[in-house]
Amino acid sequence: MTIAASNPGFGLDENRPAEVFPAPRSAHDDIPDIARTFLQQAFDTLHAPDAAAVMAGSAVDAMLKELGYDKGSVYERIDRAVSDHKLTEGMAAWAHSVRLGANRPRHADKEKPHTSPDEARQSVEFAEALGSFLFVLKAKIDRGIAAAEAASD
Repeated sequence: MTIAASNPGFGLDENRPAEVFPAPRSAHDDIPDIARTFLQQAFDTLHAPDAAAVMAGSAVDAMLKELGYDKGSVYERIDRAVSDHKLTEGMAAWAHSVRLGANRPRHADKEKPHTSPDEARQSVEFAEALGSFLFVLKAKIDRGIAAAEAASD
């Protein structure tokens, strides 16, 4: 009897599980490549909070750059995105928090150099939510409009 036959959690390869629970998180395909890569690295490094916080901050930065905010500091770019109504005040406050959280390990802050696991999870959660708001939702709306127009033809 093979392991696959005796244990439904294993596939044909006796050394590899057929499924992993919970399923690994994956950055959505509608998020632009550079930001998606940073976000995926943030997911993949949640076990290392400093690394996850830095990757989440980089994902947010890449999203802003994708929107054309590539001049000045991240702080200034977040504020310009609010002025242009691309981000809400609340989103900006959270983005600034993520920015500061990423800066502490990146610059080896003397007082508080490390990010806690909870801070890292919150940073990654924001980066994912921001990507969903800025890119995934827009792409879904665009696909929905295209499907509605195709159906009416």
